[in-house]
Amino acid sequence: MRLSASLAPIFAFVTLVHAGPIAYGICQTGCNAVAVACYAAAGCTFGTVAAPAAPLAIIGCNSALGTCSTACATVALFAPTP
Repeated sequence: MRLSASLAPIFAFVTLVHAGPIAYGICQTGCNAVAVACYAAAGCTFGTVAAPAAPLAIIGCNSALGTCSTACATVALFAPTP
């Protein structure tokens, strides 16, 4: 029996999936929305605060954004999208 004939039933149930660029984009959008809310709670506008003049609350927002973005890159980017 040929190997390809014996594996055919297995491959009949395998579907093609791609890594999750859609899930990654949604995750990053959520991270940025939370960062904007964090900045607003600190009384600032996202993207307008210079790093040397950033108050501690903004530094915390930036740290949380970095953590969230890292989680997106390690989890959502590799999620299967049928």
